[in-house]
Amino acid sequence: MGRKRPERKNAMLIKAILESYQPETAQDVQEALKDLTADLMEEMLMAELDDHLDYEYGEKPLSLNTRNGYSTKTVKGTNGEMEINVPRDRDGSFEPQVVKKYEKDISNIENQIISMYGRGMTTRDISAHIQEIYGFGLSKSTVSRITNKILPTIEEWRQRPLEKVYSFVFMDAIHYNVRDNGAVVKKAVYIVLAYTMDGLKEVLGMYVGENESSKYWLMVLNDLKNRGVEDVLIFSTDNLPGFSQAITAVYPKAEIQKCIIHQIRNSTRYVNYKDIRELMKDLKTVYKANTEETALIQLGYFEDKWGKKYPSCIASWRNNWAELSTFFKYPPEIRKLMYTTNTIENFNSN
Repeated sequence: MGRKRPERKNAMLIKAILESYQPETAQDVQEALKDLTADLMEEMLMAELDDHLDYEYGEKPLSLNTRNGYSTKTVKGTNGEMEINVPRDRDGSFEPQVVKKYEKDISNIENQIISMYGRGMTTRDISAHIQEIYGFGLSKSTVSRITNKILPTIEEWRQRPLEKVYSFVFMDAIHYNVRDNGAVVKKAVYIVLAYTMDGLKEVLGMYVGENESSKYWLMVLNDLKNRGVEDVLIFSTDNLPGFSQAITAVYPKAEIQKCIIHQIRNSTRYVNYKDIRELMKDLKTVYKANTEETALIQLGYFEDKWGKKYPSCIASWRNNWAELSTFFKYPPEIRKLMYTTNTIENFNSN
């Protein structure tokens, strides 16, 4: 028999996945996701070997060829290098396909692996992902072996209990064009990124939906509630209609900070390119003010100068002011963190 099977890096996902990290940037969150990717790849390799040997780990071998421990391999993904354990067989006939013998770059399958952690994926969805990862037809028994092997890992992460209170929660969605039943459709992956009360970053969940909507975000928020999140101090969101109402319905005591960057983009969408530089300079005096009182004075000056030419721009700031100005209540050191969703957008773009 081979050596003892190594313990997976995320066996204790019951705890917050990033509790052992001391994050300074969104890249630290990526380190945790690299661990998740490596875990899932190792499970898929184990399932491949099971299929090759025709017996599960822990069962009695059916032939002289048996497991023979593991070799360590360093592979490169979109976010850097990661180390994985590749299982071996005694006679050396096992040729892994998810990561081939001399393959080093796994960035082409990394997004597929991470997306399998998204909520709502059925066994059929995961099987389709597996087919896409391998890039060739697999037998039903092989797909079944792999799916059965990795589902517990995915479910453990998706359903782990969360902390009772978080200081900040950032919510955003990434949109992908994916092939579904022979047709290319747009899917949204809803990302919830949070800061714990100790200042650590944690990915609370990833949810796969048809498109971004406040109704779907309401489902996400209820899922967080069901997994133990009793309260959130501040939500940072984009300006999706109905988003604030969804948050208030589940967490009525939470404060909401709408993203200033999204607000600027939305409110200046129809500004003439000849005016945009000067208008943006004037607008900066509003959201960069030291206090809310000063900001409102500057907004008044801004309206006096640009209100007649661009009334919809002014109306957008006035109508959303209550949730655009939340950050003024807090010290300058954390305002930039609050008033944009850059933290989660940087994470999503990596």
